[in-house]
Amino acid sequence: MIPVDLRKTAFLFLPALLSIFPLLAPGETTAHDWPRFRGENGSGISDDATVPLEWSDSTNLKWKLDLPGPGSSSPIIADGRIYVTAYTGYGETPGQSDDPAETRDPLKLVRHLLCVDLESGKLLWTASEPAARAEDIYQEFLPEHGYASSTPATDGERIYCFYGKNGVYAYDLEGKRIWSAPTGTLSSTMTWGSASSVVLTDDAVIVNAGDEARALLAFEKSSGQEIWRMAHPMLEQTYNTPVLQVLGHDRTDLIVAFRDEIRGLDPASGAMRWFSKSPVGGNLSGSPLALSENRIALFSGFPRTLGTVFRGGGEGDRSGEALLWESTRAKSYMPVPVEHKGLLYWVSEDGIASCAKPDTGEVVYRERLDVASKDGKGMALYASPIIVNGHLLAVTRNAGTFVIAAKPVFELLRINRLESDTSRFQGSPAVSDGHLILRSEKALYGIAR
Repeated sequence: MIPVDLRKTAFLFLPALLSIFPLLAPGETTAHDWPRFRGENGSGISDDATVPLEWSDSTNLKWKLDLPGPGSSSPIIADGRIYVTAYTGYGETPGQSDDPAETRDPLKLVRHLLCVDLESGKLLWTASEPAARAEDIYQEFLPEHGYASSTPATDGERIYCFYGKNGVYAYDLEGKRIWSAPTGTLSSTMTWGSASSVVLTDDAVIVNAGDEARALLAFEKSSGQEIWRMAHPMLEQTYNTPVLQVLGHDRTDLIVAFRDEIRGLDPASGAMRWFSKSPVGGNLSGSPLALSENRIALFSGFPRTLGTVFRGGGEGDRSGEALLWESTRAKSYMPVPVEHKGLLYWVSEDGIASCAKPDTGEVVYRERLDVASKDGKGMALYASPIIVNGHLLAVTRNAGTFVIAAKPVFELLRINRLESDTSRFQGSPAVSDGHLILRSEKALYGIAR
């Protein structure tokens, strides 16, 4: 986009060219990019027909890059560069607490943002941030995901990372830190750490700091100055990522889900436009998803896991009308569904592949996949599925990636495994220019023909 101070001049002298050549400044994201968790606005959709749907250690594996440490965040892509986070120094034994207890020191934690060339897999730079504040102790549920669980986001000019109690960080395209801002130092009663990913608007960096501050926070992109905050005690134990819902050319709502309620906010001010009571309570790990026809899917909740769909828009208290349906069959605790040709598709954390109608919640099919973890413990899936060229890709932790036809009849096409990597695959894949990018707790993989 042309800088603000040059717009009038450009439009005076180049009116005809604007209709022929789109304006795209260096670094601005394009439709081919994957700029945040599950791509553009979290939709999880790519129509790239050149991405291979079959891979292994010897087939369509273009490159592999060893990571400095584990992580559960997802890779993002912009302008031929991949950005992904990892951590070292503390809590580096995935799935189990460090031992002995007296040697644990959370202040030894270091988080890393890596920039990788999409075509070659070459590491271009790393920006590292030693801990200034102690995160929750690496025990109980924290070993399930670790300390690099929040996916960064980019606007093509900067990369923005959320590092829990250590705050939000902004970097330029060469890895130089531009600013950092505090997000709070509270913990939930569960002390499970952070997982919400970064959301960007035209002017703001937005994070769900539910555990750290019991608030949704917005920061100015250029300076890191806090613009607004929406505080609520029920944001505790909400690990999901907000989503933008476009309701018209003059209105976009920021949808935030927390325990027992869902809200539509003004992204510029944080002011509440509408709200509704929600049957989804307990821990909220699944993020809301903006659907067609102004609908919003929210799959999560614990111990009572539900699938729900709301109608967005409107004003004020919409508790009697916003909820379209709830279901204990069409559900998922952590993986977020994806909408494709009028249907919802997902694979739940326990490995059940499902398809449902978003208007009624009617289940079209439910099929259990063979996704048992190697130790028989824990969730089978952490990552959320995506759709690539009409195929649902569901990345499991230990059993490979399941490729399922995105149609109303269940059809498992293949299971792709990278047998040489026995670590867990926790992040959702990213897609750009014929490449599928996978991350495990050990390595980053470029899948391409």
